[in-house]
Amino acid sequence: MPTPALPNLQTGPRVGNITLPNGLFAAPMAGVTDRPFRMLCKQLGAGYAVSEMVTSKRELWATLKTSRRADHSGEAAPIAVQIAGVDPAEMADAARYNIDRGAQVIDINMGCPAKKVCNVWAGSALMQNEPLALAIVDAVVAACAPQGVPVTLKMRSGWCASERNALRIARAAQSAGIAMVTVHGRTREQGYSGQAEHDTVAAIKAALSIAVVANGDIDSPHKALAVLRATGADALMIGRAAQGRPWIFREIAHFLVTGTLLPPPAVREVQQWLTAHLHDHHALYGEFTGVRSARKHIGWAVRALPGGEAFRQAMNRIDNCRAQLDAVRDYFDALADRYTLLPSAADIAAIEEPQRLAA
Repeated sequence: MPTPALPNLQTGPRVGNITLPNGLFAAPMAGVTDRPFRMLCKQLGAGYAVSEMVTSKRELWATLKTSRRADHSGEAAPIAVQIAGVDPAEMADAARYNIDRGAQVIDINMGCPAKKVCNVWAGSALMQNEPLALAIVDAVVAACAPQGVPVTLKMRSGWCASERNALRIARAAQSAGIAMVTVHGRTREQGYSGQAEHDTVAAIKAALSIAVVANGDIDSPHKALAVLRATGADALMIGRAAQGRPWIFREIAHFLVTGTLLPPPAVREVQQWLTAHLHDHHALYGEFTGVRSARKHIGWAVRALPGGEAFRQAMNRIDNCRAQLDAVRDYFDALADRYTLLPSAADIAAIEEPQRLAA
């Protein structure tokens, strides 16, 4: 197979009647890509960010959890909402429900590997039942078409190594009116283990005329370039690598344009971004839930930094927003006294190992 031409991600692909700002996307992640995190990713270079999955079960729409997931106040367009379920009529209703609340793109979840999702035949489990999967696609596309809202699909390469049917589903989905397909290059069986393969993405890109997005293990500018070269994908979707490092989007964008790596962000910049994120997070979730659900974001931000693990453990004992913000301020103030730029592992070793030996 010839090497695909390298796309220009400075301009994003067209999805229905929407041209996305660029080709770097934040992946939908349950418990992570809420509105504050999506807004932070967009601020730091993501052209597009998809919400956590919203259930198709009508009886759950009034819950606080779902209402928070359907909150897009202040978020820059386009607003993309992922829906999950197994009943075509329910999924169509879920699409209409989210459009009424501001969704400009509806994404169908056919990629989540979580057991609690797959055990009810939603998420990537749908790939085992192609007729049902395509009935859902038909129903959601039909529900969205009258309102001019494009529908996209996120899936895995297949259910297991012997059942890699993503190409077949992608072709059928395009015929049914899907506007963009995202493929995580792992089977459901793999979960997040092993390495993502991108041959499936390349095959789908070669077969389809709609936009195709590569997802899986894109954790650095160099890896982003390698995946683009291997697949010719129209865009890249980044998930776990953005946890605690949402500036990865601007790092990749800079590298793809210039061929050079950006220096690490300043410690004070990271402090500012994290503090603003925490204020938004606390405002959305309130004191009790907000301080607890913010702990993971703080933990990701400091995990590779000096004293990060001890700070994370201390953070887990804080139970109010003001104390949490004060602790983050104090930690980054101390870090900024020692480093101007966010230190790498090599920077930390160069400074701290001689100090340890001298002690």
